[in-house]
Amino acid sequence: MCTAHSLIHCLSPVSPQRRESMAMNILRSQISAVPLFDGAATRRRRSATFRFNVRASLPLPHQNAKYHKELEAAVDVVQKACNFALHVQSSLFSTEGKVIEKNDQTPVTIADFGVQALISLELNKLFPSIPLVAEEDSAFLRSRNLVGTVFDAITATDSSTCKPLTQDDVLEAIDRGSKDAFVFGPKPATYWLLDPIDGTRGFLMAGKAFYVVGLALVVEGEIVIGVMGCPTWKEDLSEKSSAENGEGWDSLHGSGTVMIAQKGCGTWMKSLNSQLKSPDVWTRCFVDGSDKIHKARFCISDSEKWEALPLFPLFNATSNADDVGSNQILLLRACCGSLSKYLMVASGRASIFILRAKQKPIIMAWDHAAGLICVHEAGGKVTDWNGSEIDLAADVDGRRIIYPSDGILATNGLIHNQVLQIIYQTARV
Repeated sequence: MCTAHSLIHCLSPVSPQRRESMAMNILRSQISAVPLFDGAATRRRRSATFRFNVRASLPLPHQNAKYHKELEAAVDVVQKACNFALHVQSSLFSTEGKVIEKNDQTPVTIADFGVQALISLELNKLFPSIPLVAEEDSAFLRSRNLVGTVFDAITATDSSTCKPLTQDDVLEAIDRGSKDAFVFGPKPATYWLLDPIDGTRGFLMAGKAFYVVGLALVVEGEIVIGVMGCPTWKEDLSEKSSAENGEGWDSLHGSGTVMIAQKGCGTWMKSLNSQLKSPDVWTRCFVDGSDKIHKARFCISDSEKWEALPLFPLFNATSNADDVGSNQILLLRACCGSLSKYLMVASGRASIFILRAKQKPIIMAWDHAAGLICVHEAGGKVTDWNGSEIDLAADVDGRRIIYPSDGILATNGLIHNQVLQIIYQTARV
C-alpha cells in the first residue's frame, strides 16, 4: 500500500499544458528503417540494428510498491512490444499513408506472435519461475511457414538479448504461453497473463482505431499488476486520425499511451515513449464522476448492438455528444477490442463498459485482466451481470477462460448498482 506521504508525492498536480504535451512525446526515431519482410536484408544488417531501450521510471516510490521490479519490467516490455507492433503495422502502409492491400492476415500474425515472443523472452529471463498464460502457440506459424518472417521481424527490431536468437528460441518463447505449457490445478496460482494484440481489426485500421498490448500479473489468484499499451491512443478523441487527415504514416508516432496499475497504489498513464533526455510524466487516473445513468458515457463491444443490451428498453443511444436527448445515453465508439474500453473507463473518458457474454460464449481471461485492475485502482468497479467479481480461477487447469454470469460490467462505481438493477429488472420481463 502507498503511504500518506507517498500519495501526496504521487498526486502532485500536473498542468493541463503538460498533460496535453504528454501524448506527443513519442520517439519517432525508434521505428527501424530496415524493411520488415525482407529477411535477407534483415540478416545482412542485423549487426547495425537498433534496440528498444525504453526502461521506464515509475510514479510509485520503490519502497511502497511491493511488486516494483515486476511492474518496472512489465512497463518496459510492453513499451518494447508496442514499438514492435508499430513497426510491423507500418508495413501495411505506403509512404503516402495509404493502406497496402494484402490478401492475408500476415501483418497481424507477425504482430501477435512477435509481441508474444518478445514479452515471453524478457519475462522468462527476469522471472523464470513464473508461468505465462497467453493467447498464441506456435502451431499456426509452423503450418503457414511464417516462423522465419516472425524471427526476422523480431531480430530487426530488438537486439537486447545477450546471445543471438534462433528460430527455435522464438518458437519456444511463444509456446511458453500455450495451453499445454503449464497445468495449474485448484490452488491459487501465480502467473503472467498476456494478450499480445487485443483488437486486431484496430491494428489493420492505422490511426482510425485502437489496439492494446495487455499484460497482467496474478499472484495467488489475485491481479496485482496491470499494464496496457495503446499505440494509437489520442489525448483528444474528437481529433481526426492522422490517416483521415492524410498526414501519412509518420504522424501516427505522435500518439500512444501506457496505462499501469498496481494493487493499492492507483492507476497511472503516460505517453508511450517520453523523449530520451526528458523524465517520464505520469498522470494519476480516476474514473469519471457521473452518478446518473442518463449522464453517463457508454462503451460496448465492437460487435454489439445497443438494441440487444438490457438498458435499451429505457434508453436509446446516440453518438452525437452535442445532442443527447432526455431518454438517450451517449454511446462512445471505441474500436477495437475489450481492453481499450477498460482504458476508456479507467481514464475517465467513459463511465461504463458493458459486454454481453451471450454474444461471445467463450471469454478469454487475457482480454480483461489488465483492464480489471486498472479500473479498480482508478476508483471503478467490475463485476458480472449478477454483481459477482470476475473469477480468474474458474478455468482450473488453464486459467485461460472466464465465465461471467450473463456478461461483464465495468463502471465508475457510482452507477454500478443502478445498472445492475436495470439488468435484473429487464431480465425478468
